[in-house]
Amino acid sequence: MQKNSSIGCKVNQCQYHAGTEDYCTLQKIMVGTHESNPTQVECTDCESFKLKS
Repeated sequence: MQKNSSIGCKVNQCQYHAGTEDYCTLQKIMVGTHESNPTQVECTDCESFKLKS
């Protein structure tokens, strides 16, 4: 898969990481939260994350 230069990613453990570059290979990602009222960056999650196998 090719990198999507619109989506940066530093999570090397994700299946969709572009390998040698800090980008995602998905066309779009889903960002969600585990909080009822998120107020900090730590409250958000990339719900598109999939652990490399």
